[in-house]
Amino acid sequence: MKVRHLALLFACAVVIAAGPAVAQTPPAPEPNLADVIPDQMPFNTPYGAPIGLEQARKLIAAVEADAKRRGWPENVTVVDSAGNLVAFDRMDGAALASIDVSQHKARTAVLYRRDTKVWEDAVQHGGIGVVSLDGVIASRGGFPLIENGKIIGAIGCFGGTGSQDAAVCSVGVGMVK
Repeated sequence: MKVRHLALLFACAVVIAAGPAVAQTPPAPEPNLADVIPDQMPFNTPYGAPIGLEQARKLIAAVEADAKRRGWPENVTVVDSAGNLVAFDRMDGAALASIDVSQHKARTAVLYRRDTKVWEDAVQHGGIGVVSLDGVIASRGGFPLIENGKIIGAIGCFGGTGSQDAAVCSVGVGMVK
């Protein structure tokens, strides 16, 4: 009995003495990115003259050629620097609901001067305030079109997964310098 009590006392002493070392320290919380004050204004690319119909059609044709090669029916939208529709195509087999979403992605990209993936990332990291911003769609596949350092419009694609939409849309973005 005496040995049993001594063993129990010894075990308690070890736990008490090692308590802080044994207890797991919770990880430090990640900093709230909304509290970070950048030195320069992000997403401050100036607007330029609007993209024309001929250039918009070339972008759409290139995006559709890539989407067709991959077997992905997509809706492709190009808007001007004010967010107004310039050109749109719905590939055969693309979902009808995707029409509005592709246009919404393009408008979001040009009006907020950033890829729509930025909003997707914000939502995924707990930035639920994004959903209260007027006209934002938090799904990748919308890109500003920047020519000579100025935004001339945006392109938006929808029909597949977000990564598929972004992949084909990037073809059009790469044509603008």
